[in-house]
Amino acid sequence: MDREQLETIPPPSKSRYMSIHTFDSWENPYVTVQASMVELHVTRGDTNTTPIGVGGMLRPVGARREELNLSMDDLGKAITAVPQDAWPYGRVVAIEEAHQTPASAEPAVRRNMEVTIARLNDLGVVVYDLQEGSLR
Repeated sequence: MDREQLETIPPPSKSRYMSIHTFDSWENPYVTVQASMVELHVTRGDTNTTPIGVGGMLRPVGARREELNLSMDDLGKAITAVPQDAWPYGRVVAIEEAHQTPASAEPAVRRNMEVTIARLNDLGVVVYDLQEGSLR
């Protein structure tokens, strides 16, 4: 069921995202993987179609951002609930490991990275590692 809902999102367009290497410039959803949860970051599309004031004080990008803390089990449901206007590059999600992870939690984060990548791939979502500039 989850995969069917995501199929309404077009396949990813590499020409639109392969040159992006920072999360500040990334417009699609992205996931931060932690030892006991994942954080889903979503930026909604701008409903105002005029170029006036884009990114300015009256139309800040931050006002369209949402961050959700999720259990690993809820990731699939949350990804399928992301509105279509939040997928400008198509069905691709960026991924990162949590910053400043204590050494004792690193093995759990690595395991959760693999589980997260597998779950997203099972849903038909391409996973992009911004820091490495590679697909997973």
